Amino acid sequence: MTKRIFRSICFAAIAVFLASVALFLCVLYDYFGNVQQRGLKTQTELAARGVETVGAEYLEGLSPRGYRVSWISADGKVLYDSEADSSEMENHLAREEIEEALESGYGESARYSATLMERTLYSAKRLSDGTVVRLSVAQNTLLTLLLGMTQPIVIIIVIAIGISFWLAHRLSENITAPLNQLNLDDPLNNEGYDELSPLFRRIDAQQRQIRRQEKALQQKQEEFEAVTENMAEGIILLNTKGMILGINRAAAILFGTTRNSIGKYILSVNRNIELSELLSGMESGVRTEKIVDLNGGKYQLALNPVRGSSNVSGAVLLMLDVTEKEQAEQMRREFTANVSHELKTPLHTIAGCAELLENGMVRPEDMPRFYSQIRGEAGRMIALVEDIIRLSHLDEGAGDMKREPVDLYDLAAEAVKSLSREAESAGVSVSIEGESAVVCGIPQLLESIVYNLTDNAIKYNRQGGTVKVSVGRTAEGVRLCAADTGIGIPQELRERIFERFYRVDKSRSKELGGTGLGLSIVKHAARLHHAKIELQSEEGKGTTVTVVFPEGKA
Repeated sequence: MTKRIFRSICFAAIAVFLASVALFLCVLYDYFGNVQQRGLKTQTELAARGVETVGAEYLEGLSPRGYRVSWISADGKVLYDSEADSSEMENHLAREEIEEALESGYGESARYSATLMERTLYSAKRLSDGTVVRLSVAQNTLLTLLLGMTQPIVIIIVIAIGISFWLAHRLSENITAPLNQLNLDDPLNNEGYDELSPLFRRIDAQQRQIRRQEKALQQKQEEFEAVTENMAEGIILLNTKGMILGINRAAAILFGTTRNSIGKYILSVNRNIELSELLSGMESGVRTEKIVDLNGGKYQLALNPVRGSSNVSGAVLLMLDVTEKEQAEQMRREFTANVSHELKTPLHTIAGCAELLENGMVRPEDMPRFYSQIRGEAGRMIALVEDIIRLSHLDEGAGDMKREPVDLYDLAAEAVKSLSREAESAGVSVSIEGESAVVCGIPQLLESIVYNLTDNAIKYNRQGGTVKVSVGRTAEGVRLCAADTGIGIPQELRERIFERFYRVDKSRSKELGGTGLGLSIVKHAARLHHAKIELQSEEGKGTTVTVVFPEGKA
């Protein structure tokens, strides 16, 4: 704005100056022309009186300076000329000033010379004898005058332009200074031009409106962030080009980035191929879903296009953690397959034995063995079903079971006593040591923990081995430990022994009648009591399983 004002003032000042100079020269030229014409008339009258008095001798003795004197007869013949041979000059009767002098006694005129670039002024006076005395003087034209005054005019113009520039600069700064000092945060308190008052009032009204809108937007933003920041699900807002407009904490953690990723292309933050395929459907405006692997888990990504008035204006990417769901589904499939497999063998055995007995293909002395085998396989199936029912009950949280104080040492002693016959048959020595330790828990589940740990320690032991069950108190809480000198567990299998139907030695487990669910029941029962399971094992030397029940949480 300052430059425009500066240029405008400069152009106006220079234009006014040049117009003034031109007008001044024209007026001055006309004024001096009139003065010169009057002086020429005076000299003409003096010359006419001299010729009237003295005659031709007066003209011959006259030496005019700057003037040209001519004496012309009444018929237009030149009788005398101070600058040319009168005999060679043409008749002057048709000249304007001569005609006017012969008619009225005095005449004057002015003629331009295109070749000499000058104007000649003529003044003629009629004498008493009818002749005419004419004087003329040369006057430069305005163009000649300008050319002759070029240097001073240029100097004046340069000075005038310099002054104009300086004044324009000062004026433009003075004009824009109040505008540059405006306080737009409080427009009504500005002192300046009255013409800007309507603008100030409009700005003030708009600022109040903007502040109201900013406050409303800020409130909505805070509400949105308060909701999204505390969500376990990840949320990302995208524009039509895939640029991140907003991202909550959960999504930033999943993508391994920060909130500073706002404004970046989403695929530059995470280059997952399946995510790229998901984004490809955004332009079509159709909701798309896909399960992808992120940070070692399974996440369901749902891309929901956001439509404006007519076209898709962006999208919301929602990330749901379905890891547990997928694991549960996988576990369900494996569990169903394992149950079917575990039930298939005893059912085939029972069906085979029954068929042989039905067809009379068994000798009478062998029938008790077949009956015993049918009963054993049926008992194995009953134990398996009971364990499955117990696990299902634990999966549901066992909310119908009451908690009460239970002496864990008494439970361990009872389990050792009940398993003493199995231990004697396996050639394993079982002992218990420790002290009374009361735990607030579910008696049935605590009994399952002690029984299954002791039973496993006996089954997977060797002839002449030992099992030591101990109960006591530590700084961490009540500690239950079952140590054996059995076959041990390989290092690579220790993470899997608590899975359902998983057996370290499958052939031996089936021979011993194990269902493969004992340690799974221990794991779920311990979790319900907030207990921690520790496993130490050395292949070929034995295994020690420790369950620690924290004080006050069991």
